[in-house]
Amino acid sequence: MRLTVFWDRMRQQFGDAYASSVAKDHVMAELGGRTIEQALADGEPAKKVWQAVVATFDVPPSLR
Repeated sequence: MRLTVFWDRMRQQFGDAYASSVAKDHVMAELGGRTIEQALADGEPAKKVWQAVVATFDVPPSLR
């Protein structure tokens, strides 16, 4: 998954303003206690990070 696709899905799921806030502030157990931004900065693949988002939030099937 490309980062552009990842961020597009984040915006679809959370809205333009809230997507960046979730990525910056929400610590996720599925990412080893890191935020989305930290996991991506550490080199985690976007697909793996998106799978963690899906596991944590109520993401509709169309975005999975």
